[in-house]
Amino acid sequence: MLTAKDLAFLQNTLQRDLTDVEIACFENLWSEHCSYRSTKPLLKTLPTDGPGVLLGPGDDAAIVRFSDTCAIAIGMESHNHPSYVDPYDGAATGVGGIVRDVLSMGARPIALMDPLYFGTLDSEKNRYLLEHVVAGIGDYGNCIGVPVVRGELVFDPGYSGNPLVNVVCVGVVHPDRYLTARVKKPGSRLVLVGSSTGRDGLGGASFASRDLAEDAEAEDRPSVQIGDPYTEKLLIDAILEMAETGKILSCRDLGAAGLAGGSSEMASTFGAALAADRVHLREEGMTPREIMLAESQERMLIEVAAEDVPLMGSIAEKYDLRWSDIGEVIAEPRYIVTFYGKVVCDLPIDLLVGGAPCAVWEKRPYVAETPFVRPEGSIKDLALRVLSHPEVGRKDWVAEQYDKDVGLRTVSHGYDAAVLRLEDKALALSCGCNPRHIYLKPYEGAANAVIENAGNLACVGAEPLCIVNCLNFASPVHPEIFWQLEQCVLGLGDAARQMGIPVVGGNVSLYNESDEFETQIKPTPSIGMAGRGEIRRRQPPQEGDLLGLIGSTRPDFGGSILDAVTGCGGSAPDIADPGIVGSIRTLVSEGEVAAATDLSQGGLLAALATLAPRSAVRLPGDDPLEALFSETCGRFLVAFREESALSGINHRVIGSVGGDALSIRWDGGELALTPGEIETALSCLLRTMRY
Repeated sequence: MLTAKDLAFLQNTLQRDLTDVEIACFENLWSEHCSYRSTKPLLKTLPTDGPGVLLGPGDDAAIVRFSDTCAIAIGMESHNHPSYVDPYDGAATGVGGIVRDVLSMGARPIALMDPLYFGTLDSEKNRYLLEHVVAGIGDYGNCIGVPVVRGELVFDPGYSGNPLVNVVCVGVVHPDRYLTARVKKPGSRLVLVGSSTGRDGLGGASFASRDLAEDAEAEDRPSVQIGDPYTEKLLIDAILEMAETGKILSCRDLGAAGLAGGSSEMASTFGAALAADRVHLREEGMTPREIMLAESQERMLIEVAAEDVPLMGSIAEKYDLRWSDIGEVIAEPRYIVTFYGKVVCDLPIDLLVGGAPCAVWEKRPYVAETPFVRPEGSIKDLALRVLSHPEVGRKDWVAEQYDKDVGLRTVSHGYDAAVLRLEDKALALSCGCNPRHIYLKPYEGAANAVIENAGNLACVGAEPLCIVNCLNFASPVHPEIFWQLEQCVLGLGDAARQMGIPVVGGNVSLYNESDEFETQIKPTPSIGMAGRGEIRRRQPPQEGDLLGLIGSTRPDFGGSILDAVTGCGGSAPDIADPGIVGSIRTLVSEGEVAAATDLSQGGLLAALATLAPRSAVRLPGDDPLEALFSETCGRFLVAFREESALSGINHRVIGSVGGDALSIRWDGGELALTPGEIETALSCLLRTMRY
């Protein structure tokens, strides 16, 4: 809802009362989801330029050069609140929306990533949400033929009542033939293509900009859109064929705030006059407010010259899609909507789009770290508890529901980064962040998210091209939350700037709180990163390979998996040395190491259990706790043949591959984990969701 202050400002500016359509337009386009009222000044601090950036933030998706003949279109969005109210449809339409964002650039979607964040799995409700979110993502992606190649799963009590569903989409387009979403010429026509408009998704943008109430499932269900992936597949093919004609002047997905949002943002370079009664409808008796604000899925708006409308219509009909010529671009900077000849909206377009006053919030630092308390139990007991945490365990239960190979580009997936074949090079993709670390140290944790994702790409020999992000936070009304938000954006930006990786787009999702569970999410600046390298298939370490630990280890237990399962507390990691990422990339690219993985959740123990579960390892000193369970960032486990391969790099040879078990020794003690024990522990998610 518009605040009383906003409504008074608008009435004073326009010198009249607003119509119900105009109020609805402002409610949605001035919402946090559309206008970035709380974050616009912060977002301007991010580095957005780079030698490969052809089109940065501000459009439906960014365009980044991959080669002389190929560019990638990349975008990232959230669909958090709808995925709590209706997890299957909320997640599915999140996929559909970000795919259309990439499609609107004239790009063919080729890959998806899905960082997901849920409450703990001891709750039946959280298991239900996970099951149906994954099903929604898998079913939609599988039906449209776009593989989900990478993802992340985080489980924390703070997400109970407000899960996060973030989705990255990547597409391909010729660097000289991409489309943009701003109208080009007064007098051209605006043509709506795709599904009929119904009442689903009404008020979705404003719904995304408030916290979830206890009765959200019943009260807010009309705000959740219903998707149809089969229509989306037809729409993809139709829009790409239209783009091939060279006749589309601009194109935009109808997402947040529906036709009102898409058309006004699209026409903001000039102006637009629309006839709401010309929109093809699915339901009778719809009011102009419903027609303009409904967020019905699988719809695109294109700008074409008047003489090209019949050609576009014939292509739409070829794919059995409906279409409507609903208006024109006008030279006057106004946004005008009529309904059977009556003007129901007439606004200065600059006031509607981008005219929302920035919100001013207090900020207050907090200290969340607690002293480290050594956890009770044997090392083996702690090791099995850490390996049995669902963030460490195998994600096969999720991955097997996605068709990862559709499109025939996927080279590898399921490790540090996914690799797709693009021309004769590798497109590498990584995503995610560590919310527990970030909660304890927002600036450092967000910076480490950039470094860790770049490290994931380095493990497959790829160099980063760009970053997209979803900035998910609780309500900025709380001074501590706005401080979190500011620190995270600054940390993310400084790390990206230091590493020379442009931040080319993203999304902000605030008010992620639950009255029902009395929870606030942890700060979650989730990122997606794309890189380029040579194609190489990952090979498992061979018997006799040496194991090396690269980077220094400190007692960083705060926010670790050990902390999650024991409550041991402690300090979160400081910012890692970003220089180590380049060293790893060189080692992998030049074939000096047989395999490499970055150390993240679960520390060295988790890396050993997944990379070299049959090996003999010797830890330094007489206390294995720090060596095995610390989550100091910027460390890597590598397998290699000759120790000279790591000369000049800060490392320690800790063992070799081979044997019947994972055998770990230290002064005065040892730990042996059989393959069966490791497999049972790592299968925790599969067991939980199956039973």
